[in-house]
Amino acid sequence: MGGPAPGALVTGMTRLRAPRPDEQELLARWRAEPTSPYEDWSGPAAPGVDPTARVTPPVGGGELVVTDGADVPLGSVTFRLVAYAPDPGSQAFDIGISLRPSARGAGHGTRAQRLLVDYLLATHPVHRVQASTDVANVAERAALRAAGFREEGVLRGAQWRAGAFHDLVSCARLRTDA
Repeated sequence: MGGPAPGALVTGMTRLRAPRPDEQELLARWRAEPTSPYEDWSGPAAPGVDPTARVTPPVGGGELVVTDGADVPLGSVTFRLVAYAPDPGSQAFDIGISLRPSARGAGHGTRAQRLLVDYLLATHPVHRVQASTDVANVAERAALRAAGFREEGVLRGAQWRAGAFHDLVSCARLRTDA
């Protein structure tokens, strides 16, 4: 193990890399089991929504594994392209993160999100990278601010989770932000 995986993004003791084939089952299991109240997708379907309906994921996204200095998986970051108008200048990336409970509070979330944003801005002609989190998720809000994001506003009732609608805070980092 030792050094970073080929193609890994590294800062301090936090690394991002593509998932290996043998990690697909692990990542799927992690996605299915809530490890915080902000990841609890149980409960009844949202009113008026067919619980069996699925939305096709957008093109232009992916998932990277967050690891520590010894290349041990700690969670993952995801990114997907969103469009605010038809022209390419109106595209942005929306990112998300999920860390295992044992990895939280050590700065991995801040470093992983900063690495991901720096990579997306360096490799894609987008002006904006955005993220959102539950208004009550104080730790993630602090991690996003530390990664250079600015809070922009509240998305009222934007997320259906654990049988209720939850407000999210919207954050973004622009290419022109210092």
